[in-house]
Amino acid sequence: MGVMPVPKLLISMSLPMMISMLVQALYNIVDSMFVAKLCEEALTAVSLAFPIQTLMISVASGTGVGINALLSRNLGEKNFEGANRAAKNGLFLGIISCIIFAVLGIVGSHLFFAVQTDDPLIVKYGTEYLSIICILSVGIFMQITFERLLQSTGKTIYNMITQGTGAIINIILDPILIFGLFGMPKLEVAGAAIATVIGQLIAVAMSFYFNVKKNKEININMRRFRPHRQTISAIYRVGVPSIIMQSIGSVMTFGMNKILLMFSSTAAAVFGVYFKLQSFIFMPVFGLNNGMIPIIAYNYGARHKKRIVQTIKLSILIAVSIMVIGFIIFQTIPEFMLRTMFDASDHMVEIGVPALKIISLSFIFAGFCIIAGSVFQALGNGVYSLIVSATRQLLVILPVAYIFAKVFGLHMVWWSIAVAELVSLTLSAILLRRIYLKKVKPLED
Repeated sequence: MGVMPVPKLLISMSLPMMISMLVQALYNIVDSMFVAKLCEEALTAVSLAFPIQTLMISVASGTGVGINALLSRNLGEKNFEGANRAAKNGLFLGIISCIIFAVLGIVGSHLFFAVQTDDPLIVKYGTEYLSIICILSVGIFMQITFERLLQSTGKTIYNMITQGTGAIINIILDPILIFGLFGMPKLEVAGAAIATVIGQLIAVAMSFYFNVKKNKEININMRRFRPHRQTISAIYRVGVPSIIMQSIGSVMTFGMNKILLMFSSTAAAVFGVYFKLQSFIFMPVFGLNNGMIPIIAYNYGARHKKRIVQTIKLSILIAVSIMVIGFIIFQTIPEFMLRTMFDASDHMVEIGVPALKIISLSFIFAGFCIIAGSVFQALGNGVYSLIVSATRQLLVILPVAYIFAKVFGLHMVWWSIAVAELVSLTLSAILLRRIYLKKVKPLED
């Protein structure tokens, strides 16, 4: 952390996480690709379910951040009893979370879709899909929790194996269960949900095995376990701000879907497709973040100003380069992506092509903003990230999208995302300069 050349260190730390994030992007998109071959209503239903899936991932990942921080700190202090307590209470919180979402899935799935659309086919498909995803959410919660335990002890290679295996199983099962191949019943949208859950559960089983057999630094035997209030409190002190920050995206997506449904369900489907496609561009940048944060945090503690600045500059360069590639792809082949991957109708292409081109303008600024947000977290100012995220998604995107929808029509709604990214760029630059002057500049190498 303190002596390896920064370019080599950043790549070695980030590349496994970038690959894992790409696998996650594949996980996210494969359901929609196969479901789109059923009908546009099925694709819309899966798209409208996305905010709840994002919320589950936010809760699981945010809690995982808290587990990771507490467990790693205890291991650094050679407090192995505290590390084991953090791991066991983290697993307990994962189980409680999946029970809560299972109950919400049973009682609230139909209502969630009914308040968004009166199309009976979308409501039917959506209720089936969301019910299965929520009731069997033990897959996503325990997978992420077990992976965070491995990440805390530096065994990220096993996460690549579990995520990759789960994604491959999902891809194989999707067409079999959706279309009823090889003698299986044709389950349609429900088949997509079942395929996803099976992939997650197999990843959970593998992650559990790796933690028991390979992760010797911690003991996750739950025999005679009792919840430990102080440990749970410590996990959530770090985890709740992360949960809130990630959950903002769910609120924004739900709000945008409501605005787009004023025009047509096809417009909402296009927005859902955009999120699936953009994940292939954004996920590698998020993986870069995961490698960058510990480098900056370590060198801040070691007072290595030059290495901090070098890491930030190189991360911004890589992130912006990835985003420029994404921008070029979205500008040049949007129709190809829509028709090839999602069997888009002429009407969907008519809405989707300009939408993808307009929204992708924001990619040019997003790389810088994402890295800046991670720098804030690495230097202990996570509230700056929360301010930028809330401003962008709640105070700019939704109000501007609603005004543009009412005054100018559907075509202008997509511009709200580009406008929000400009605001985010300005705010991120101001706060990055502020934190540099306050925390980094005073350091002496």
